[in-house]
Amino acid sequence: MPEKDSQCVAKQPRLVARKFLARPQHEGLGAIVRRSIGRFELKYFDPFLVLDEFSVTAPAGFPDHPHRGFETVTYMLQGSVTHEDFEGHKGTIGAGDLQWMTAGRGIVHSEMPAAQGTQQGLQLWINLSSKNKMIEPNYQEISSKEIQEATKDGVTVKVIAGEALGAKSPIHTRTPTMYLDFTLNPKAHLHQPIPSSWNAFVYILEGEGVFGSSKATSTTAHNLLLLGFGDGLDVWNKSAKAVRFILVGGERLSEPVVQFGPFVMNTQEQIDQTIDDFDNYTNGFEKARHWRSQAAISLGF
Repeated sequence: MPEKDSQCVAKQPRLVARKFLARPQHEGLGAIVRRSIGRFELKYFDPFLVLDEFSVTAPAGFPDHPHRGFETVTYMLQGSVTHEDFEGHKGTIGAGDLQWMTAGRGIVHSEMPAAQGTQQGLQLWINLSSKNKMIEPNYQEISSKEIQEATKDGVTVKVIAGEALGAKSPIHTRTPTMYLDFTLNPKAHLHQPIPSSWNAFVYILEGEGVFGSSKATSTTAHNLLLLGFGDGLDVWNKSAKAVRFILVGGERLSEPVVQFGPFVMNTQEQIDQTIDDFDNYTNGFEKARHWRSQAAISLGF
């Protein structure tokens, strides 16, 4: 279809403010991640703490580890991962599946490959406000078949959180968030509204696209684009192949952030208390005292 399609252009289009190439690095037990948020140059993009594109092949993985004070969103692109926690919650996240985990006051879990070959996916850490940091842990899980999808004028979207092209996700976001997986065919154009007060970014998975302005140069896979202020994003696919990317936005919390690895709180005193709670199996970590995942047992941990 021609580029002057029926989708409107933003009144105040968000332009690309910064660009980062996510380079491979080691994480967990032999896993490879491309970290774009949570790296030295971009430690925090309110409310987002980490964005990893991970690649893991057994026996590598992410064995038993804790979290407190935020949410983890795991979206599988290829293969599958087995998840298990100290509350007895376990299962497999397959290709196209979503797990939205609220760590809240504390969780200890493992994430390990569930199949042969390479497992690939995205994991996003979303900060929780001070009033939600100590809530009970919770899971929202949606299979690939249940994720809402819509197609219009050469644009297809899978709605992980929020809404787009008339499709809406059932996911409840404690920190208001949109998470959209777009694919644009050649010559397609997208306009996606974004609340003007939110921070937003794009991470490109496959192909190349033109983001923010039709005069901008194209950007290729594994690049993170931080978007400036505005009320929406425009994207053009001027290449001969489809481009796939995620568009993620969230309401800024505008609160102090103190992070110690997998613990994210508002003050150093709260971090000190969290470390004490974890070390002494108290205040949410009681079940960690006698728990090990099946993966950890099989690996001899």
